[in-house]
Amino acid sequence: MKRFLSYFFSLAIAILVFSCEQAAQNNNESSDPNPAAEGFNLEGSDQSAILVANEVMEAMGGREAWDNTRYLCWKFFGRDALVWDKWTGNVRIDRPNGTTLLTNIHEGTGKAFVNGTEITEADSVAGYMETAKRIWINHSYWLVMPYKLKDSGVTLKAMGEDTTQDGKMCDKLMMTFEAVGVTPQNKYEVWVDKESRLITQWAHYRNADDTEPRFINPWKDYQKHGEIMLSGDRGGRGMEDIMVFDELPESVFTSVEKPELTPQGTE
Repeated sequence: MKRFLSYFFSLAIAILVFSCEQAAQNNNESSDPNPAAEGFNLEGSDQSAILVANEVMEAMGGREAWDNTRYLCWKFFGRDALVWDKWTGNVRIDRPNGTTLLTNIHEGTGKAFVNGTEITEADSVAGYMETAKRIWINHSYWLVMPYKLKDSGVTLKAMGEDTTQDGKMCDKLMMTFEAVGVTPQNKYEVWVDKESRLITQWAHYRNADDTEPRFINPWKDYQKHGEIMLSGDRGGRGMEDIMVFDELPESVFTSVEKPELTPQGTE
């Protein structure tokens, strides 16, 4: 009988400890100020790299500020001008060749105009919408990559400390991808400043097993736009006319007429 009672109490204690551990784990997950996107490779990522990613998000303004930011506008390398509604997926792209693309990146639908004339042939429209999505994927990543360290399909690894090309010691992370975007074979390395916790440099590899990067660019000139930080300088070229808006008229995403946008708080 004593042996039975001893076994019973031991089992009860074990169940209680397990329940407490599970509750603590669930509470930590629910209270994470920067929860990973569904599909982020949590098991394959380094915990130390995840902690650095959370510090980057905080330095950029915080997850709540990023989620509450709706409209982003910028010009990519002095060429394509984009307006992106983060909440709906609506995107406007005005290209220097006279092409205007109005699309929804989630649905793959929209309109295309060339020199003010709408393209109506179905296959051509579909091709333009695919082009629009590819442009958005590439151009937005060059602007908002620091907010996407824990995105779906990402595996995040810590690479220790390393200096940037301008000699600053940083924490270095590696990002690889699986079944996301149009180039999941890519790899990125990012350098996180030890003081500001902002990303100050990245390296792009065409393939994850490449030993030499295709390019290395700085991330400079961080400015606060709305409630978030964004960097425009990629070393002699980069993002121009960066603006954040709380409200924009629906015509921005439905009319070929290019809107005149001015930063919030200015006349």
